[in-house]
Amino acid sequence: MTNAERSSEKIHYICQTYVETKAGRNGLTGLKIAKQFEYFTASEAQNRAEREALSEECAGADAYMVTEDPASGEVGDPSFIVRLGKVPEFDDF
Repeated sequence: MTNAERSSEKIHYICQTYVETKAGRNGLTGLKIAKQFEYFTASEAQNRAEREALSEECAGADAYMVTEDPASGEVGDPSFIVRLGKVPEFDDF
């Protein structure tokens, strides 16, 4: 990849929070996405995740970054900055 191609990538910094779902027939609880916030910097996303994780209704929070190729719309795998509390496994992400 050339420098010109790299510079056209867009980086997204995301804070994503989770809440626990009620136990189903199998008796197991799960997680679902509650909120998503996008920021300009990694530290902003991390700070928000840390604040959200302190909330009683929040089961867990992730702060991560993804890169997007605007030409194709393709988004890469997340690169986690911080994972707090109960969060889904990466394969479930």
